[in-house]
Amino acid sequence: MSSTTVNITAADVNKLRTQTGAGMMDCKKALTEAEGDFEKAVDILRKKGQKVAANRGDREAKEGYVIAKLSADHTFGASISLNCETDFVAINADFTAFANKIIDTAINNKPANLEALKALTIDGRSIAEHITDYIGKIGEKIELGKYEFVNAPCVVAYNHPGNRVATIVGFNKASNEQTMRDVAMQAAAMAPVALDKDSVDASTLQREIEIGKEQARAEGKPEDMLEKIALGKLNKFYKENTLLNQEFIKDNKKTVAQYMDESDKGLTATGFGRIALG
Repeated sequence: MSSTTVNITAADVNKLRTQTGAGMMDCKKALTEAEGDFEKAVDILRKKGQKVAANRGDREAKEGYVIAKLSADHTFGASISLNCETDFVAINADFTAFANKIIDTAINNKPANLEALKALTIDGRSIAEHITDYIGKIGEKIELGKYEFVNAPCVVAYNHPGNRVATIVGFNKASNEQTMRDVAMQAAAMAPVALDKDSVDASTLQREIEIGKEQARAEGKPEDMLEKIALGKLNKFYKENTLLNQEFIKDNKKTVAQYMDESDKGLTATGFGRIALG
């Protein structure tokens, strides 16, 4: 049968548009190409989405929606960023609802990494496939940018207003809610790179040492003293960039570790995750 003999009605187009969220003309073209077969038309639209995804690979998705949530028992927390190109899309109700479905799926399944999260299914299809469909629907680059999770005896989540920054912090025990929230807000505001000195990765440390050596060299310090001087500068780095050693934002006379211990003897953070747009 030739596609020109198939009568594609406005009702057919509207049905496909409702089912897929694609544009009216895209739906009409897909139905015509599929000779009225809805399943084939849906596949055609999905293929279009895949093509759009490939074509938009060089675009930057700096906008988006960041969300953190907890399991019912507060022993597991996760956060994600669903990225897009424009803030118009980022605040769209469908987009934020999709992000919440992804984070709920993460909470329920506890995937080990970002790729494992993308492979999980929602309504019978993988999250990666849903993202491809969404790209075809809106014509912007969409990507699941980051995924963080924390397991601990007690986890707290903090979503900064506007959903551009979110943190999850694990603690060694349940404690005062305000104290734990303060620490989560500290992580959001001060962007630590690690929990404590021992958690800083080797490449970051080496970079800081090289920077310290260059600074000392520029100040005219002897070459045989550069390493020692650079290592001495690490204390300032730890104070500024590790959560437990940072000055507490509500009282800079104490560190975050001291604040927690004074609030509840023995309380400490065991891990954290921070995701921010940009």
